[in-house]
Amino acid sequence: MAPSKPSTYDTIEPEGVPPLDTTSILVPEPFTTQSIPGRRLKHTPMETGIAPHASSDMFKSPSNKQKPPSKRWDHILTEEAHSRGGSSLKGIAVHLKKPDMISLGGGLPSSEYFPFESFDIKIPTPPQFSETETKESGSTHTIGKHSIAEGKSTYDLHVALNYGQATGSAQLLRYVTEHTELVHNPPYSTSALEMAFRAFCTRGDWILSEEYTFATAVETALPLGVKVKGIKMDAEGLLPDDLDHVLSNWNPTSYDGARKPFILYTVPTGQNPTGATQSLTRRKAIYAIAKKHDLYVIEDEPYFFLQMERYSSTPQPPSPPKSHSEFMSALVPSYLSFDTSGRILRLDSFSKIIAPGTRVGWITASAQIVERFVRHSEVSTQNPSGISQIILFKLLDEAWGHGGFLDWLQYIRKEYTERRDTIVRACERYLPQDICSWVPPMAGMFHWIQVDWKKHPEYAAAAATDSHRTSKHHLIEENIFQAAVNNGVLVAKGSLFRAEKNPSDSDEQEMFFRTTFAAAPGEKVGEAIRRLGEAVKKEFGRGENGHA
Repeated sequence: MAPSKPSTYDTIEPEGVPPLDTTSILVPEPFTTQSIPGRRLKHTPMETGIAPHASSDMFKSPSNKQKPPSKRWDHILTEEAHSRGGSSLKGIAVHLKKPDMISLGGGLPSSEYFPFESFDIKIPTPPQFSETETKESGSTHTIGKHSIAEGKSTYDLHVALNYGQATGSAQLLRYVTEHTELVHNPPYSTSALEMAFRAFCTRGDWILSEEYTFATAVETALPLGVKVKGIKMDAEGLLPDDLDHVLSNWNPTSYDGARKPFILYTVPTGQNPTGATQSLTRRKAIYAIAKKHDLYVIEDEPYFFLQMERYSSTPQPPSPPKSHSEFMSALVPSYLSFDTSGRILRLDSFSKIIAPGTRVGWITASAQIVERFVRHSEVSTQNPSGISQIILFKLLDEAWGHGGFLDWLQYIRKEYTERRDTIVRACERYLPQDICSWVPPMAGMFHWIQVDWKKHPEYAAAAATDSHRTSKHHLIEENIFQAAVNNGVLVAKGSLFRAEKNPSDSDEQEMFFRTTFAAAPGEKVGEAIRRLGEAVKKEFGRGENGHA
């Protein structure tokens, strides 16, 4: 990972977007958490029956109609994606909105035979978010079976537990549409990863990603016959110059005849596994190269709201944002927020900011791409979990609202900042710093530790005989890993996250281990790093004082 340097790709100009006539445009009122309830009253009433048709267009602010359309992407959609016609049965659900309609057309079981009358959930009352505070002052909310008919809610179990639309429930779709506009405000009118690969890539294609990347992304692509080309990184993540170099010099004969890649998969914030966060300047440079080579970018952002204060080795009092607007303005802007041609597919998830077990996320992209995703979902996953959706609706919409959710995001930002500080200070105390080095992460939940493996006695021995150095990288990495396990601490080997699993230059590779500060209790993190330090010192032949 080379040191950061200025990029020559900083200019972004709109592409594929007609000029917008602004002579007769009315400037809308600012879109804020306070304006949302009033805006909802101006919309057509939301359909609240079983499996009603819903689209994010139903919930966007009027100003969206004044935004230019995005570029079309017919040229990169696969034959499979083009041919999807969606579910014919779900298509007739549009008629269910008629108030006197009696449906005999869908195979929907009667809610009389759902063995659940109600769920009670106890949730934090903002801003008292800790477990202790929730036990003492949290509020209990009831999810009833017939709350809609009883006038108690716009969502209930008789709807949530039945079949739904691939777009998700109208109630939760409205919330995430408002949230996306509140945070990102896209400049155009607007199990996701596998669907994306299948929509854009055919067997034999290559996609681009950071040289160390989310392992499951690679493991999702490979069975589809899609390979991943790693792009070099530095402390800010993916290097624009290397991205440009790879694309400008792509030779199909070196890649089994594969065409030049046109998909970039990136985790820009708190990247998994490295913890790197791309600055706004870096993101704009990468976007400019995407325009130059007509790349379509998959922006995977589960850690976007886990952006932290800068690390200081000397403990500093926290300086939390004073308002929601200050909090949002402190976030590094998303690719989506300055995407002028609709070349961004953004993946968001509740997994890291609410709970992984909800298994609910959402995509934001141009209307053309979203429509293809919906058609795919209709004949595969069909619809998100109703139980997860109604619990999230009760928490985010009815209990917290957009303001309470932003309060929660500020709370977990503070908590993760403290956890990050704990693990970095433990590394400063316990790890041999002539062997181990790191850059304190600015977001996410991962701490990426580099190990100078060429100082290991076995590398020196191999170098002296000039034999088997290539295999030594794997051997030394495995020995350090096993030494850590034997000393009671589990870390993840960096090689597990390589985009290219069998690089030809393995003797020149750097060596890393991924640690996380999200899982273990804070008081155990220091002990875990102490054990790791002991294991590294022992493996490198160091005594208790760190000397050979």
